[in-house]
Amino acid sequence: MATVSIRDLEIDFGTLRVLQTLNLDIAEGEFIVLLGPSGCGKSTLLNAVAGLLDVTAGQIWIGGKNVTWEEPKDRGIGMVFQSYALYPRMTVKGNLSFGLKMAKTPSEEIEKRVAKAAKILQIEPLLNRRPSELSGGQRQRVAIGRALVRDVEVFLFDEPLSNLDAKLRTELRVEIKRLHHELGSTMIYVTHDQIEALTLADRIAVMNGGVIQQLASPKEIYRRPVNRFVAGFVGSPGMNFVDGTLSLGAGAPGFVLSDGTRLDISGYEFSGNAKDEQPATIGIRPEQVDLKEKGEDATILPISLNLVEPMGADSLVWGHVSGTQFAVRIDGDDHVTTPVTVDAFFSPSQASIFDKTSGARL
Repeated sequence: MATVSIRDLEIDFGTLRVLQTLNLDIAEGEFIVLLGPSGCGKSTLLNAVAGLLDVTAGQIWIGGKNVTWEEPKDRGIGMVFQSYALYPRMTVKGNLSFGLKMAKTPSEEIEKRVAKAAKILQIEPLLNRRPSELSGGQRQRVAIGRALVRDVEVFLFDEPLSNLDAKLRTELRVEIKRLHHELGSTMIYVTHDQIEALTLADRIAVMNGGVIQQLASPKEIYRRPVNRFVAGFVGSPGMNFVDGTLSLGAGAPGFVLSDGTRLDISGYEFSGNAKDEQPATIGIRPEQVDLKEKGEDATILPISLNLVEPMGADSLVWGHVSGTQFAVRIDGDDHVTTPVTVDAFFSPSQASIFDKTSGARL
């Protein structure tokens, strides 16, 4: 295991600054996921750690060693790319051992490492097959194995599951999580899939515009997003957003919707920078709304429902709150007749409120 420290990192592509004075410290054995939309800088950051890109400014440290200008082979990292990049004419065993042979690793050591990697990844019966004889999931296992045989302390994954179908992505996601538990190695994983991020990560770095918007545990990212971008990017379906105005004068604190409806938000914990009559946006996740029971400290939320979308174990009910589209997640066995206008309920302590202009959490 090794620590990774990224200090004041900047990367420019011509006149375009892709990473902006970025800092990130990763502990030994930690699984960090870099999450964000296309073009946010997450793959650029990973390639810089791997030594595949020159940095404009800043430093990269791995295992207490400054590797900013070291060659990739000297950084003690193993990388798994989005494409399998397997040698088509080699067997699985040949693909796994090729890098070790080029490094002039003794034959006995090569056999030992290949056998160990094949056992961990459950590809022992495939060692004599060629890539064309493998499924997509098997090819990705071989690609992971090629990094695994290097016996490194830091593994880098660049969207390794994006080429697989939904079922295989789920299977390989479990395999990668199991691999991390077995090896205890430091792992940095790039994805735009927030389900992968939430299920795999010890901590998630949500990126946008070359900046880390929030670095926290999956639970913290999901429950207390620091701004509207993070809140909207994480969650499927995304968080509901309804604009309005804060009412913090006499009496209980409230949130006034554009149609004049006043929501009691007494249970909400402000960060200390909210003002009376401040334009704001309230965010409520679909599963935080109850259509039937008013729980303790719950607030009434008038909602017009017009469409039910069955999804098996649960259903999404779509409607509008104060003219804004709104989704509610309910149990798949519950029945809702639409169209209908009802008083739903939510707990203000679970909601998020953002400044309408800056998007920062209030």
